[in-house]
Amino acid sequence: MKKALVASITGAALLFGISTGVYAGSNLKKIEAYLDGNVKIRVNGKLAQFNDSKGLALQPISYKGSIYVPIQGIGSVLNVPVVTDAKSKEIIVGEKVNGTPVKSENFHNTNYSKDPKQTTYKGTNYKEVLYNHLDDGGAPFFYFTPNKKYKKLVLKIAAIDGNLTNIKISDLDTNALLKDVGTITPEDGLKEIQIDIGGVKTVAVNLQVSKNAGYMVPLIASYFK
Repeated sequence: MKKALVASITGAALLFGISTGVYAGSNLKKIEAYLDGNVKIRVNGKLAQFNDSKGLALQPISYKGSIYVPIQGIGSVLNVPVVTDAKSKEIIVGEKVNGTPVKSENFHNTNYSKDPKQTTYKGTNYKEVLYNHLDDGGAPFFYFTPNKKYKKLVLKIAAIDGNLTNIKISDLDTNALLKDVGTITPEDGLKEIQIDIGGVKTVAVNLQVSKNAGYMVPLIASYFK
């Protein structure tokens, strides 16, 4: 049985089916729609239960022949953050980035991964990452290429199963040290590092990885600005 629903909906409130020309003036319009409990949703072949941020069940909405899926439910099932910014009146799906993701420019892609086993960290899937896990430890390095277009690099990195030490970030072309980060431990979580990179073409990151440990760098959550 369908439940009647009278709702005020903004253009960003639902994932699908928003039409233009409806939201004049205040950008709100009262409509009559239905919560349709008969619609079942499968994600990757499995029945999915959509929940809001408080864990309450959400149902699809039927309106004028179209089915609308609450975006909070999509986020909860796919484990993708969904944040409402009341000030800008935006709904942000995925990682909120305040600049240009590092993946938008050339980068050292030897350890590039989209494998969910490597891209998922503490319950969040970062989709695209640099991931390296070394049984015997070692001194790997990776780089990004801002090409002198940006002033700052906001780098996010997590230590996996052991410490990262002697982390140094430098200008690859001049060998000038840009930041001596020191040590990152697994307890630090996803560590954010801000580096001034004005005039720098290529940024190199050198580090020591302990035995049976590694690192993960999200390529969308890390960004230039």
